[in-house]
Amino acid sequence: MSSVAQPLTGPPPVTFRQARDLLLLMRDDYFAAKTAFVWPRPKRFNWALDWFDGELADGQHGRQAALKVVGETIETRSFSELAEQSSRLANGLRSIGAKRGDRLLMMLGTTPELWVTMLAAMKLGVVLIPAMPQLGPADIADRLERGAAKFIVAHGADAPKFLGLAPEVTRVAVGDAPGGWCAFAALMSPNARFQPDGPTLADDPMLLYFTSGTTARPKLVLHTHASYPIGHLSTMFGLGLRPGDAHLNISSPGWAKHAWSSVFAPWNAGATVLALGRRFEPCAALDILVEHSVTVFCAPPTVWRMLIQEDLRRWPVSLREVNSAGEPLNPEVIDAVRRGWV
Repeated sequence: MSSVAQPLTGPPPVTFRQARDLLLLMRDDYFAAKTAFVWPRPKRFNWALDWFDGELADGQHGRQAALKVVGETIETRSFSELAEQSSRLANGLRSIGAKRGDRLLMMLGTTPELWVTMLAAMKLGVVLIPAMPQLGPADIADRLERGAAKFIVAHGADAPKFLGLAPEVTRVAVGDAPGGWCAFAALMSPNARFQPDGPTLADDPMLLYFTSGTTARPKLVLHTHASYPIGHLSTMFGLGLRPGDAHLNISSPGWAKHAWSSVFAPWNAGATVLALGRRFEPCAALDILVEHSVTVFCAPPTVWRMLIQEDLRRWPVSLREVNSAGEPLNPEVIDAVRRGWV
């Protein structure tokens, strides 16, 4: 994988790789990129198979760290390891009846199994419904019903929240599996090669998100195999991600921002995803930025306002790009970050 783009070969349609490489080449020239960029519009596209497995895991950077979950311990997965594990899970899910078009509610925290499940679902053509582990039984029941879920992947510790809900739904537990649940680890097929049942159309459904429901009942928003993986080439460009970067995004699983900045944008670039596997604490997060040589950092304004309460000069970071998302950031916060790190 190279950050040096090749010239576009002829008129559209362009390939995903061509579009991505052009954005990397023109990273520092927004207007040139805007003028030259052409959205790839493939008829068939499966990002997990065509890009993650085919370009990242099978390439020269297959042994590069794709994911680091930093908690009490550090769990690292390379691109090739995630490709293999997600293929094993996809085969395991297929063995219990999961098929293209089925819907799977995923209620996981920051654990490697979350990324494995996302990739496996994409490979199978199963539509993923991400949900926050903090949800209570009433919200879970609503998502199971309106999302028409046939499968659940959740932490075994959260099994009590599902008692009495949708007994026909197949349940998979990460960690200890209570009665009536399949163990995630037991579903990992010995077969590490996944063979899809057919091509994935770019406009096939891939993700079904529920909105926050701030002013009304949460609404369902459907995304395709093109809209998120291809659409977030723009997020890759906006964040300033490059191959080999280490990217830390402060966002909770279950929110769309987590998929944007902790899955698609960094892996579109071939960067390493760093994720906090424990409760956020400002000094600990700053330590991680230094210890893991983070080059690109994204956090919501609430986090930035917490970070500037510390003397940022005490943390000699390797950051090249810093970003904020979610709501406007006060100018005085930006000035405080500049005084600390610029």
